[in-house]
Amino acid sequence: MQEAYNNHMSEESGEDNTGLENEVRQGAVVMRGHMIPKDSASASFLKPDNAEDWLHMDPWRVLRIQSEFVEGFDALAHLGPAVSVFGSARTKEHDKAYQQAVVMGRLIAERNISVITGGGPGIMEAANRGAALAHGTSVGLGIELPHEQGLNPWVNLGISFRYFFVRKTMFVKYSSGVIICPGGFGTFDEMFELLTLVQTHKATSIPIVLFGREYWQGLLDWLHGTVQAQGMISPLDPKLFVVTDDPYEAVEVACGKMQAQQ
Repeated sequence: MQEAYNNHMSEESGEDNTGLENEVRQGAVVMRGHMIPKDSASASFLKPDNAEDWLHMDPWRVLRIQSEFVEGFDALAHLGPAVSVFGSARTKEHDKAYQQAVVMGRLIAERNISVITGGGPGIMEAANRGAALAHGTSVGLGIELPHEQGLNPWVNLGISFRYFFVRKTMFVKYSSGVIICPGGFGTFDEMFELLTLVQTHKATSIPIVLFGREYWQGLLDWLHGTVQAQGMISPLDPKLFVVTDDPYEAVEVACGKMQAQQ
């Protein structure tokens, strides 16, 4: 709709609005065209500064980080039981994995349990879509990234974060179960951070499901055949998660403890 509007105005005025169709949000601020910053907030935060820049900048960053935690806690405090669904943003609507994520989102919502995703396209959109179509709570925890278009349209409770570590805290704090669908580096990062927190007892043990046996089999072979064989993990660590190809089993496992408490 926004793109059609921009094109219409451009035709009416005879002006070139090239670049204005791209949009980046930072909190309440919206930027388009040449006003879009080259670096995200996280990139700016991690970039080396001049020797004395921290005297003027880092204290303000601390307040901004604090405000993100406060906003996240405030928005999610009354969420209730929830399952997070992780997976690739690149999965297309016609893919089988997308359709399976829609089913899982619906099944979770039908149990009166909220669905939390990263709020983006692909698997995230699919899980949010299933939850929204089942009239459930469909949460999107977005992240400020270059060339991203914000939260998908199936989110009915959304928060956009500047910093990955704040966003990850929200996932861990408010998820009582997790389903991890096929994905890339971002999905691996979320999966291994969660497994590390559970392994080291920094987080409460929660049901974790790896969905898509064929996709994860290479990783499982490496964990058992190389990592565990060389003593890098204990024989108990691979038991921290369940692997399945069945959307119904994935939801049953992820929601198990919550259903018992309801």
